[in-house]
Amino acid sequence: MTMLSINTNVGALKAAQASYSVNKSMETSMQRLSSGLRVNSAADDAAGIQIANRLTAEIQGLNQSIRNAADGQAMLATAEGAAHEVHTILLRMRELAVQAANGTAAGGGDRAALKSEFDALETEINRIAAKTTFAGIQLVDGSFTAADAGRFQVGTKGTDQTVTHTIESLNSVSIAIPAAIDLTTFTKATSAVTALDKAISNVGTEREQLGAVMNRLDHTIANLQQISTNLSTAKGRIVDADFAAETSNLARTQVLQQASMAMLSQANAAKQNILALFQ
Repeated sequence: MTMLSINTNVGALKAAQASYSVNKSMETSMQRLSSGLRVNSAADDAAGIQIANRLTAEIQGLNQSIRNAADGQAMLATAEGAAHEVHTILLRMRELAVQAANGTAAGGGDRAALKSEFDALETEINRIAAKTTFAGIQLVDGSFTAADAGRFQVGTKGTDQTVTHTIESLNSVSIAIPAAIDLTTFTKATSAVTALDKAISNVGTEREQLGAVMNRLDHTIANLQQISTNLSTAKGRIVDADFAAETSNLARTQVLQQASMAMLSQANAAKQNILALFQ
């Protein structure tokens, strides 16, 4: 049996407690809807925020690794562009050597004229090898090695998550153009054709290797992207607010808030009825 009391308004206390609980739930829903996050502080999900922070670190590392791989592709593409130009020059040099080997070039200084262009092209090959850079890094002078500039970090952890490549020098000596190459006689011109065939093959091998690494980095980027996407999805399940659930909860708590305040008013007013006993 409930005791009739003035000092302790049990109904008002219970209504106030219910109102506090409803207001707290409503404020939580408002915060989640305004921020878009289910976890806005460690108190919201102590274990969840620890997991989410670990996932965030990995996601950010993966996204940087994607950019690293893309930068590596751009660097290798620059080197491959230089190799392509050297290839083009070698093809022209071979064309000149074949022309010099022809008997019609024996007189009138024709072979000397062919040699003049030939020598200029060889000089340009050496200039390309010495001056091709990417962000100040020498690419095709023989100094680009897997131990330094040729090491691309494509993972979130240590040295076992790298793609490496060394680019050989593309200067005339390194690609096997003899220092004494000449076009002034038939024999020298035919020897030059043989030497240039080897040089063309050597540059082609380097281009093939560059292309293989660039294609590899394409797949590396694709894999890193799918890992990052799935980790982001997992993190979202922990920290992101469910708008359908939160809007539904907000509507429910708003109704309950009005009801609890009305009941608190009724509980306070009910004690006024005790005055009738004194009449």
